[in-house]
Amino acid sequence: MTCAPALPREEPGYRRGLLLVLTAGVFWSTVGLFLRLIESAGAWQILFYRSLGIAVAMLLVIALRNRGRIVAVFRESGLPAVFGGLALVAAFCGSIFSLLNTTVANAVFLFASAPFLTALFSRLLLGESVRPGTWLAIFVAALGIGIMVAEGIALGALFGNLAALVSAAGFAFFSIALRRRRAANMFPAVCLGGAFTMAIAALMCLAGAGGLAGAGGLAGAGGLAVSLHDGAISFGLGAVVICGGMLLFTVGSKVVPAAELTLLAMTEVLLAPVWVWFFLEESASFYTLLGGAILLSAIVGNALTGLRRKPPPLAT
Repeated sequence: MTCAPALPREEPGYRRGLLLVLTAGVFWSTVGLFLRLIESAGAWQILFYRSLGIAVAMLLVIALRNRGRIVAVFRESGLPAVFGGLALVAAFCGSIFSLLNTTVANAVFLFASAPFLTALFSRLLLGESVRPGTWLAIFVAALGIGIMVAEGIALGALFGNLAALVSAAGFAFFSIALRRRRAANMFPAVCLGGAFTMAIAALMCLAGAGGLAGAGGLAGAGGLAVSLHDGAISFGLGAVVICGGMLLFTVGSKVVPAAELTLLAMTEVLLAPVWVWFFLEESASFYTLLGGAILLSAIVGNALTGLRRKPPPLAT
């Protein structure tokens, strides 16, 4: 299939795509802030209701986009959607536990390592080549990650840092699962990810696991019962913040080059610490900012070098 020519920068569609992707990043950047507003629900309870919101919203989107052909769409997505959904279990769980057990800045900076983990895993599992510039960026990013993890060990926040890396790895495997069929619809995989996570969270809640919160302490007595306040925030995080951002990003990504998407998605990483600092006075340590700056410089460098590289065409 012949690739369509790149859209000129003055195209209205391109400008609209930029705005949509930037807005998606703003949506996602508020996750940490809303989690800090949870009053008493534990991590597994938050995961259950947030995943319920994701599954319901994605199912509704699939039904509307495909005129009710829900079963057919899931069947067409095949095993990659199932594997992608399973990978999202790690991504969703890791993100919640990390945000509840370390600072928002530390968590989102480590989330940003996902593209580099995707490159590594793609090389190992799919045999995809990695550009020399990306290898250099991976090395630089590893230095930044090492600084933040070392600080986490010193401050007793190692669990939160490791959970963030698990989340990043989950998103990396999710990306790889979708690459097995480049033109596949991603929405069924996200819906399955929400359903799988919801099932696991329900089992953990009913088993009385409660959840980890704050500085690693236990919170929640188990069960699915939470306050209306906590349930509404958790459900809204999934249905509105996560899925709303994903819809904006998906539409915008159709007219914005992949390398530019990497740069635009950094609005999430940059804004997330700002919200909790401005509204809740949660600050980041020097070493978190140093490690994050090194990691972000690697992302920017890799994206800028990628702008000069013509992306491969989608498989027909």
